[in-house]
Amino acid sequence: MLKIFYSRSKTEENHKSTREHYLISQVRSFASYLSHSPYSNPDYPLSLSPPLDELVQAGWSKCWSRRENRPYYFNRFTNQSLWEVPVLGQHDVISDPLGLNAAPAEGGDSNLGNGQRKRRSSEEQGGGPNSFKRAKVKRSPRLDEPERCSVEPTTPISPSTPGVKPWSSAAEDKQAQIYWDLDVQTNAVIREQAPASHHLPPHPEIELQRAQLVTKLRQHYHELCHQREGIDPPRESFNRWLLERKVIDKGHDPLLPSDCDPVISPSMFREVMNDIPIRLSRIKYKEEARKLLFKYAEAAKKMIDSRNASPESRKVVKWNAEDTMNWLRRDHSASKEDYMDRLEHLRQQCGPHVAAVAKDSVEGICSKIYQLSAEYSRRLRQTHLSLLQDPPTEACASPPQSRLVYCYPVRLAIPSPPLPRVELHFENDMACLRFRGEMVKVNRGHFSKLELLYRYSCIDDPRFDKFLSRVWCLLKRYQVMFGSGANEGSGLQGALPVLVFQTLNRQFGVSFECFASPLNCYFKQFCSAFPDTDGFFGSRGPFLSFCPVSGSFEANPPFCEELMDAMVTHFEDLLDQSSEPLSFIVFVPEWRDPVTPALTRMEGSRFLRHQLSIPAYEHEYRSGSQHICKRYSHYSAVVLL
Repeated sequence: MLKIFYSRSKTEENHKSTREHYLISQVRSFASYLSHSPYSNPDYPLSLSPPLDELVQAGWSKCWSRRENRPYYFNRFTNQSLWEVPVLGQHDVISDPLGLNAAPAEGGDSNLGNGQRKRRSSEEQGGGPNSFKRAKVKRSPRLDEPERCSVEPTTPISPSTPGVKPWSSAAEDKQAQIYWDLDVQTNAVIREQAPASHHLPPHPEIELQRAQLVTKLRQHYHELCHQREGIDPPRESFNRWLLERKVIDKGHDPLLPSDCDPVISPSMFREVMNDIPIRLSRIKYKEEARKLLFKYAEAAKKMIDSRNASPESRKVVKWNAEDTMNWLRRDHSASKEDYMDRLEHLRQQCGPHVAAVAKDSVEGICSKIYQLSAEYSRRLRQTHLSLLQDPPTEACASPPQSRLVYCYPVRLAIPSPPLPRVELHFENDMACLRFRGEMVKVNRGHFSKLELLYRYSCIDDPRFDKFLSRVWCLLKRYQVMFGSGANEGSGLQGALPVLVFQTLNRQFGVSFECFASPLNCYFKQFCSAFPDTDGFFGSRGPFLSFCPVSGSFEANPPFCEELMDAMVTHFEDLLDQSSEPLSFIVFVPEWRDPVTPALTRMEGSRFLRHQLSIPAYEHEYRSGSQHICKRYSHYSAVVLL
């Protein structure tokens, strides 16, 4: 579902403005575009704007150079490749290959033929293999200063690591899909902030230790669920626990929660309780339903016998379990629906009594995991502080000026120490980074994207001496957060398709993502979970700590109920405090059974301007890694605030 929230100035509250009518009409056309766009095919070559019909008929198509990281134009009839937009009306290279009958071009470049406008990598690669050329970093402009815009945006030049082959090869310079547009400038305005003093700069040694401790914590969680309840941990429950805890965590570790109130996680408690006494799976066939009903009755009876339950609870559970088993023995003509109805009845009768006897045990699991996490967090911070050359002091930083500026990446107040060497090599289309035997991988396209984001955002490493170490820390952090299981973590959030981002930017001026990462962001300005690792690559920090005054934003939060609820609270606070143009286009799953509090609150919000529901199986998300594309089996809600 899509929801749109839009804030107007206080004097316009009593009547609908022309701007609001325009937004609603654009939402309707946007919904039609999502369903009927001729470019909805995922194999369509992506570009900011498809070539003109005349160019297409002449054989031209717009492609993307993975080596140079910019678009070019290719003619399938003549095999020409041009950096600039082809000009129609020039001589026909087939009938007049030398251009003898061509009219001279206007301007100072009249003597330049197409051959001189042809794309060449040598134009971009001066200085030899060991040079690092750095594009100028645009400072955060003040609103009272005119913004200087160049006619042609500067294209950063990919550096080469000393002793390493170039990051791309000529063989890869072919048409390819891209999943980002880093040329879109921000319209998000914030109040200037001081550098973050409570975040420590990332270090491979600490990130490696954090990975080991989080893996150990996951194993503890698995063992506790098995020992105390005899079940496997609910899928993704640990990842959702991390997301839910960080909403309220006041601790210093970027990943492990250490200062939360309450200690017992509602998310983890709810998910473990839902799998007691057994996990209920989706049923397709009658025999599966029969077996599941028998297992539930047997597990409920066994559990009530082994726990300290009241006599009334024992009586109710035993009677219902035995009655169900007797029914299964004598009735062999029941249908799948009969078995499922009987299972639902058994759950209603036995569920409250089973939950009562399991409550203390499940709370013990949640409490134990939190205590271990807090201990690991303290251990990591002590080790991290010992690695810093200048440990942070308690001295108060000077308060920032409250001037309005365009948003800029998170800056750390604590300088980064020298970082150890990280090795880089390539295996086919994958960039492999190794530190102390621990390897992380990312495809070449996203590796080049990280390099561009680093150029645009990082201000303390002009020679890229720390680039590989920081990329390794970034990749390791997200790998640890999502877990080591196959496809683990990919279901927590689906990235929007590129064409949706392009439409949001063209129709609504959206230039900022509220929930993204350097790996899956479309714009170069975004909020993410980890300011310490992601700030060097363009992150503005966690969204719940980000306070824009104006701008147009897209929000596609991770599918965690507590986080989505906190997001809605933050939306309404920002919209209530601002009298400037401020809008949020929100994409959330339309969960109705039971309905999520976040969805209910947005539908009843006074800032709601429009919403639409996109039917199941008629839309798609991309995984966070953007390697696969699948259709989603639930409705999605799109909301304009």
